[in-house]
Amino acid sequence: MSSRTDTRIVYMGTPEFAVPPLEALIADGYTISAVITVVDKPAGRGRKLKQSAVKDCALKHRLNVLQPTNLKNPDFIEELKLLNADLFIVVAFRMLPEIIWSMPRLGTFNLHGSLLPKYRGAAPIHWAVINGDDTTGLTTFLLDKKIDTGSTLLQIEHSISAGMTTGELHNELMALGPDLVLKTVDGLLQGRLSPKPQDNMEATYAPKLNKSNSKLDFSKIPTDLVQQILGLNPFPGAYYGDFKFMRAQVSDRFHPCEYPILSVSEKRLFIDYPLGSVEIIEIKPNGKKNMNAKSFINGLKVAFLPLN
Repeated sequence: MSSRTDTRIVYMGTPEFAVPPLEALIADGYTISAVITVVDKPAGRGRKLKQSAVKDCALKHRLNVLQPTNLKNPDFIEELKLLNADLFIVVAFRMLPEIIWSMPRLGTFNLHGSLLPKYRGAAPIHWAVINGDDTTGLTTFLLDKKIDTGSTLLQIEHSISAGMTTGELHNELMALGPDLVLKTVDGLLQGRLSPKPQDNMEATYAPKLNKSNSKLDFSKIPTDLVQQILGLNPFPGAYYGDFKFMRAQVSDRFHPCEYPILSVSEKRLFIDYPLGSVEIIEIKPNGKKNMNAKSFINGLKVAFLPLN
């Protein structure tokens, strides 16, 4: 049984979602032997190198930062071995080769943004909103050879409010991550956790978002179309024609038409399409910033605007 101060942890992560658990581990007195994150990448108009949110956090706390371009590089693997870590923790990083996740004596666990085995894959928070779920949560699980299939350790449920966007749900789940990670680490150290194999028959998937599945799907009924819009906010944004639709709501308007159009009625903005209508609350024209429906309507010179 190890104490916090003599437990050596290697932490792996990249985006903002992975920062609060790292901060919590540091505050709780764990020894972070190294932080592993992606290499700095060009960003913005000036294409200046930008480092990950996790690297920002690690440097603030003067932690050892490793940024391998190839996780299978023998020199990197040897460097990891020399750290002699007891536990690896992964939060929003990338798939690890077995030679890495099998290295520490307590194993490697991942924090995932769903109640596994539901929504295995790259975008669990997005797909929970897109599919109109009313409950989701977080899971910690031990890594194995396949993506998101390892035995689960701890889970926490969280409700999805009506009208919630992926960005809003992301932030609420992010606030729950530190406590679940700390409880998982403590449970592993104390030998109190019994890994539970996932039921593969219950598995669902959350594929990576791309141009195809981010395009507004007008085969969906209005309720589901609204969920697609909410689920793709703030990124990548549900698009069609020259617009991204960032926020919408179900409306009692029913004005089906042969092809999708933007229409204005009683100073409100709608998409009318063959299966009905949805009210648009926030929209982003190409090359412009997000704007609310009122601002967009004020700039329109017509009451009907074809989308295709």
